[in-house]
This record gives sequence, structure tokens and C-alpha cells, in this order.
Amino acid sequence: MNPTEVTPIPDKEIRHDDDGQDVARYHVEKYPVRELPYTTQSICPDCLLVDDKVEVIEATLYEEDGKVMYKKTCEKHGEFIDVYWGDAKMFMEASTFWYKSVGLDNPRTETDKGCPEDCGQCPEHKSHTALALLDVTNRCNLRCPICFAVAAEGGMIVEPTPEEVLEMMKNLRRNRPVPAPALQFAGGEPTVSKHLPQYIRWAKQLGFSHVQIASNVIRIGKSKEYLQELRDAGLSTIYMQFDGVTPKPYIEARGVDLLPLKKQAIHNAREVGMESLVLVPTVVRGVNEDQLGAIIEFAVENVDVVRSVNFQPVSITGRIDHSARDEMRITIPDCIHLIEEQTGGKIPASEWFPVPAMMPVGRALGFMRKNSPQLELSCHFACGMSTFIYIDDDGSYRPITDLMNVRKFIEILEDITNLYADRKRGASKRAKAKLAGGIKHIKKKGLLKDLLSAFLNRGDYGSLAKFMRRIIMIGMMHFQDPYNFDLERVQHCDINYAVPDGRIIPFCTHNTLHRSRVESKFGIPVKEWRERVKPSKVEEESITQPYGTEE
Repeated sequence: MNPTEVTPIPDKEIRHDDDGQDVARYHVEKYPVRELPYTTQSICPDCLLVDDKVEVIEATLYEEDGKVMYKKTCEKHGEFIDVYWGDAKMFMEASTFWYKSVGLDNPRTETDKGCPEDCGQCPEHKSHTALALLDVTNRCNLRCPICFAVAAEGGMIVEPTPEEVLEMMKNLRRNRPVPAPALQFAGGEPTVSKHLPQYIRWAKQLGFSHVQIASNVIRIGKSKEYLQELRDAGLSTIYMQFDGVTPKPYIEARGVDLLPLKKQAIHNAREVGMESLVLVPTVVRGVNEDQLGAIIEFAVENVDVVRSVNFQPVSITGRIDHSARDEMRITIPDCIHLIEEQTGGKIPASEWFPVPAMMPVGRALGFMRKNSPQLELSCHFACGMSTFIYIDDDGSYRPITDLMNVRKFIEILEDITNLYADRKRGASKRAKAKLAGGIKHIKKKGLLKDLLSAFLNRGDYGSLAKFMRRIIMIGMMHFQDPYNFDLERVQHCDINYAVPDGRIIPFCTHNTLHRSRVESKFGIPVKEWRERVKPSKVEEESITQPYGTEE
């Protein structure tokens, strides 16, 4: 297939009022804050795990001992209780930032059996894709004891053809009103696919502004030349598995000490000018919850190449010991409080915001930039939290809230959005005036004030990039599993998988419910795969000799 045949999708920029859509739907509106207890819908974990059946049941969120607990009862399997969020007060505060969102104008499936069976996305889904995932293979050069993708298991290879991968990418770019802007190639381990550089090139040609890989970085740590090839193809970011700063968490969670290779991969990134690494620790109680602060310190020490740390409290799904759920379970607030403790209070628990708090940013920018809709970070408030730290000249760091009033800026962006959504007279001039007036909410005079002024008056993106190199985002995303599964969260998911049959499936339903079905539908035996693709040495070793098993 000739890559020169790939052209951007869409071929022209979408506007807010395309297809007769009323811009009023972008008026900022929040969901009402609910007091605990309240009810939602979930699934019975035993119906799924034992009977391979999806049984939707009612679940109750309630407060107990300062935590948000989750209780549900199946007529066949009885009662299930789990911790939903480890801090009820933080949960209620986060819920005040939950915005109503604009979903897909062109869903791919119909409402039939109901949520979560109709994923694809169905008309009931309330968000559009902010980050798209595409599994290029289920093969992997590791055999981690903890893997939500159950990679390299079952003797079957699940690997879409290059033609299928290209069509899945095109499908994502056909999303309306916002073509999926960011794409992550995942798996398995995407670097064991010989087609990965080509996929990255196609993604950039199709119009994905941000292309990343989720990787254990074994191959990248071994070969600077391979990383250069990916970089030359257009790779934006490496979403890098990084479970700690000592060998222990790697041995326990991955089965082998990967820390030396992780450090070498960071060195190689520095050598080739790759300045966008995201460290991604899977946090498991009893394994690495004592290293969260040290991981952040490590990121600060490598701020020239590390842009973010995205902690992921373990999801009890896939290849994992389900019977040890209570011992392993850790929630977003638990991690946030541990970070405050382990950083000596430098990142206070009070300075974190739920991911959807950033929704007004996308809307305001969309109106201010050519009246074109941009992505909305519109997931459920319980899905994730984040904060930013600013690195001073002496290498010390502090939360961004020490420098600016984040809440005030969010309010300003809400007001700017509504100027346009409500078709106010002189919206553009009034929006710029509101943004300029935001300077008064900047606490650190000097750099930030000068930067904002430069950005407003001269479009000085060089200064903006220089500023961002002083910033590290600290994120927290807790993916669901059969025990804490909440259909309300699913319906607002904006991290979605593309699959070969044209569906676009929310992350948590894919990994909890649909992955096994998709893989059964598209998987082929190893022997047939070998005959079809004539595997390279790297591809074959991902099956027969994963890293750490060498003699």
C-alpha cells in the first residue's frame, strides 16, 4: 500500500455550525451535584467472570469511614462491596467540576441491548473521542503477571492487517463534530510490529496532531536507531511503562527487572531529541505505592524529556490475581494523599482537579480559533485527577496553583465559551479582553505575566514552548473493572478503542467486556499467522523468547 495515497481526513476544517448544528449546544452547563448515597448501574462480576454473561444490576455509592463505598447485589451471586474512592470529601469536591458534554454526531452502533452491550459507540454515549487507542498486535516481548490486555495469551494472534489499521484510523478521523485528534498505538507491545513506523506516518498524514505509543520501551532501550526511526516517522510521545525507581516493582509486576532498560530508553530519547515522555506507573498496593513521590522526583530530574507522570491505580481485570483484589486495590485519592506525604507536602492533595475541569479549555479555544470545535476532556469526574508542577531555576518544584488561580481561569474560560455559544455581540473582542484580564489572577509576576502577554499580543509560541518545559503534568487515571464498574462513567468515556469491524469502544468496556469477544472474532492460530506474515526476528521472539527468558 502506497503511503502517498493517504490524505487528510476531513479534507477541510469542521465548524461549530456545520450540518445545521446550533452552537448553543456548547453553552457550558454542569451536572447537578448529588449527595451520597445515590444509585447508579453496574454489572455482576461473577456473572461475567464465571458465567460469561453481562448482567446489569443496580449499585449504590455511599459514605463509610470517610470513603466512598460501592455496593451491589446480584440475585444469583449475592452482594459485592468495594471501595470506589478512598476520600469522600475529595469525591464531592471533584463532582462540582462535572460538565455536560457534546457527544458524537455520527455514532457507529444503534441502541439495542442497552449499555454496556451496544458499545461502538451507540447514540447513548455522551462524549466524543479525545484519545483513540489502536491495538496493532496482542503479541508482547514481556509476560507481565499484571496485564489488563492479557497480552500474548491463548495461542492466538490478534493482529489487524495494515489495510485494517489504516481503515480504523480513517474511521476515527471521521468522528464528528471532532475528528479524533490524538492516537495511541498499543497492544500487546506495539514495537514488536514491523509496521509501526508506517502506521505512525499514516496517522500523521491523516491529520492526527498527536501520535504516541504505549510501550514497555524494551526495544527502544536496546536501540537508539529504532527510536530515531519512530521519531522520523512522526512519533510525538512515548507513553512509557514505569513502575518505580528500584528493581522490586518491576520484578513483582513485570516478572523481570526492567529499570536499567527504562533508564537507557530515557537516555536514548534525550540523544535523539525526543522531548515528550510520559512515565506511566501502574500502582498496586503492596508493590509500589511507597514510590510515588520518588517517581515524581525522577521525572523532575529528567524534565528535559519527561512531560508527564500518569499514575494508574491497578484495574482488577485481565491477567491478574482476582482473589487478591482487596490487598491490591488502591484508589485515586489514596494515591493523591500518598503523593502529598511522600513529597513532604510539596504537592498538596487540595491542589488536584478532576480531568473534566479542563473541558472549558477545549470549548473556549475552539471558538477563539476559527470557530472550530476542539476536543473536550469530558469524562466522568471520578475517572481521573490531575495537577501541574512548575520547576524553578534551582530545580525545586511547586504546584501550578502557587503561580496562578486555576479556578478563576476555568471560570474565565466558561465565560468566554458562553459569549460565543450564546452568540453575544462582539464575542471575539470581549473574549480576548477577558483572557487578558486573567493576568490579575497570576500570583507569580514576571515570567507567567510576560508569557501570557506575549501569547496574547504576539503569538509567541516559542515562549510558550519554553514555559511548558518547566511544567510537568501529574495525572491519575483509574480504569474500571468488573467490581467497580459504573455505567455512568462508561457513557462519558473519551478514551476509546478502534476495532477492525468499525466500532469505537470505550476503554473500560473494551478491557472489561469486549476485548475477549473482539479477539475471539479476529484472532488466528500462531501457525496460520506465521504463514501469513513471515515474521521478522523481533516478531518471532515476541512469541518464543520474551525478554527475561533468554538462556
